[in-house]
Amino acid sequence: MDTQALYDLTPIARLALLGIVIALGPLTWVWLRNRDATPGVRLAALTALTLFLTFDLVVFGAFTRLTDSGLGCPDWPGCYGAASPVGARAEITAAETAMPTGPVTHKKAWIEMIHRYLATGVGVLIVVMAITSWVERRRLALSPWWATATLVWVCIQGAFGALTVTMKLYPAIVTAHLLGGLLLLALLTAQHQVYRARPLALGTGMRRLAWGVFALLWLQIALGGWVSTNYAVLACPDFPTCHGQWWPPMDFQQGFQIARPLGERRDGGYLSFDALTAIHYTHRLAAYVVLAALLAYAALLWRAGRAFARQAGWLLAGAVWQFVSGLSNVVLGWPLVAALAHTAGAAGLVVVVTALLTRAHLARHERCAAQANAALAHGGRRLTT
Repeated sequence: MDTQALYDLTPIARLALLGIVIALGPLTWVWLRNRDATPGVRLAALTALTLFLTFDLVVFGAFTRLTDSGLGCPDWPGCYGAASPVGARAEITAAETAMPTGPVTHKKAWIEMIHRYLATGVGVLIVVMAITSWVERRRLALSPWWATATLVWVCIQGAFGALTVTMKLYPAIVTAHLLGGLLLLALLTAQHQVYRARPLALGTGMRRLAWGVFALLWLQIALGGWVSTNYAVLACPDFPTCHGQWWPPMDFQQGFQIARPLGERRDGGYLSFDALTAIHYTHRLAAYVVLAALLAYAALLWRAGRAFARQAGWLLAGAVWQFVSGLSNVVLGWPLVAALAHTAGAAGLVVVVTALLTRAHLARHERCAAQANAALAHGGRRLTT
């Protein structure tokens, strides 16, 4: 009996060509709107559009996972060796006939491949950003190594996407893939803020607190990804208790074994329900801490003055959005809309906090440059006297 190879690089040239075709639309739009602008302005516009499309890609990746379409095409980068499900119609039909509710259906195959097409298009845009950054490096405010690092990371992210399929939704790989997508968002956000050049002065204490909030946010996203990739969302169907208890039976050792297949322990046995409860409840307890941190920092920003009101508003809105969407997942039985909203909210918070930290860094850099120039000028006056 023939078996399907997990890696088939035959269709990669066709996928790359399709990615170029997909990227031509955004590239043309940016060029037409900014054809009389400087290279820096055009690159800033391209970075903003790539950031927007990457946000959409992260949400669509969640849609792919939540509709159980991650194995809709069980090989990579194509679909049964073809560049689209059209060329794999016979294989998909056979798999769907054998298991109508299984991982491979025509619908799931299209969802999975559309996700790959969008990812390829975003990758092409990042390649263009990197090339442009090096060509115009003398006229840009940002080192081209930033765009180069983003290009390297999107390649690593593609490798995680391949492993997601070939390792059959291995929870640690799927979680890393989600975190990688959000890190790509953070990289693009930082670059966009530098191109916009809108510094926002934060005191040393406020900057350190912002970094603390940022660290808590990433920890919570990692825990949330672990909940989702282990399908532990419904392990606690009530709120605020879990199965009517404030501290239900939990198996943390099983739940947080990182190197194991989906639904299994390292020894090959099935993951217990107590392990799923531990995964879910840990995320819920951490959510209280992160929610309090976001609300407290938003309040501090609001009290700091009108210059920080918008950032405070975005943090407050993000915190409320995450609480409502997360609660909806529990009490409404994990509806698709609420799950997607929760992922989008996490991505939005990464963008907001990254933008805040980048603008604070710009203000600090400008202040240090001004102090250095003042010291040089003072030294020059002393020499002339």
